[in-house]
Amino acid sequence: MEVTNDNGCSWINDLISRTNIKYLTSNEDCDWLIIGAGYTGLSAARKLAEIHPNQKIILVDAQLAGEGASGRNSGYLVDTTLNDGFTSNKELENYKKKSDIYDLGIKAVKNFINEHQVDCDWNECGKFFASSKIEDEKILVNFSNTISQLGFDNNLLKKEDLSKRLGTNFYNIALYTKGGILLHPGKLVRAMIDVLPKNVCLYENSNLINWNKEKDIISCNFKKGKISAKKIIFATNGFLKSLGIKSNYNFPISLTASMTRSLTNEEFRSIGEPKEWGVLPVRPMGATIRLTKDRRILIRNTAEVHNPFKMSSLELNKRSINQKIGIKKRFPQLPGDIIQSSWSGIVSRTRNSSQIFEKIDENIFAAGSYNGSGIGVGTLFGEQIALKASNLNTKEIETIEERNKPTWLPPQPFLNFGIKSRLIYERIRAKSEI
Repeated sequence: MEVTNDNGCSWINDLISRTNIKYLTSNEDCDWLIIGAGYTGLSAARKLAEIHPNQKIILVDAQLAGEGASGRNSGYLVDTTLNDGFTSNKELENYKKKSDIYDLGIKAVKNFINEHQVDCDWNECGKFFASSKIEDEKILVNFSNTISQLGFDNNLLKKEDLSKRLGTNFYNIALYTKGGILLHPGKLVRAMIDVLPKNVCLYENSNLINWNKEKDIISCNFKKGKISAKKIIFATNGFLKSLGIKSNYNFPISLTASMTRSLTNEEFRSIGEPKEWGVLPVRPMGATIRLTKDRRILIRNTAEVHNPFKMSSLELNKRSINQKIGIKKRFPQLPGDIIQSSWSGIVSRTRNSSQIFEKIDENIFAAGSYNGSGIGVGTLFGEQIALKASNLNTKEIETIEERNKPTWLPPQPFLNFGIKSRLIYERIRAKSEI
């Protein structure tokens, strides 16, 4: 697996470049091997080091650690989700199981930042599920009734209140949920790298070519070396399928986002000087948009089946036009050339929006497919898959394993045809929300 992607992500560009980067250039043996150094892999490595301080742990990533989906997302640590991709959980019991996992994910991230005194622009400001279509009130009222039964604090807002809170007249109706958190994903994942224990060896820009199990040893071949491990954890999220892990249960989707420069004082006054906020769409293909702590606007309004390993500058620029239009729709008073950077990223989906968390074989484990909620769930699953792989049990593992398991997907080319058709359908439904 070789990853060549754009490097224009604002979150990552905010960070100081790292200098302590190691590459795999030889053959090694270890007790534990973790493939993927995002939220899941970093959390798994940290937990394994705690449990097994005298064992050798190797963590490998095809890119720079944390610079895949973990550093490229919109920075929402969610407690509730209205749209779960291509299916919806309508049963209260199923939604409760899902929300319990989100809650544990928030606690896992919060425990980490408190323990290590991490500055990641943490803001418990909640979030808005918003729409320009007043007829979407019915969807939001139904959702409000659902989450109210589970004890979630929420309230419905109309155009006038929204305009004051968001600084735009674009939205006519929204449901505000109090428990959501906004943060800087780059700062969070960088902190996870910085506090890796000494018995964790991190190799970056080291592409896994293939792997196989020989008796009780897993052999992994990389471009410039080989690692033999007693146990392995696959934590590659959107790239699980490409490594042959649960291939019939997950699929990658490419997302594109853009970020503006910081608004000037005059520009900020023109939108009413609102406090930091985050908006999620009512319709699956609508725009995710947020105002950051430092007065930048992030927008993400494209999702598509695309080669997950590469997006050229030309392709990226084509998609960023949609983001420019989306910002102009909402803030016509702002300059048209305000976007500073655009980037792509991969999200892993399952058919029923459930996550992968399981023992594949006696010494092979996998966690991923977070369906766009990877900050909290990825951190939680990383810690807990390390415990599960160590033959330990926790209440968190019990909660995770009570969820619905991912459902089977049809083979290619039927899968891609079905996904593309659904995306086109949802894009048409959400045309005015992009």
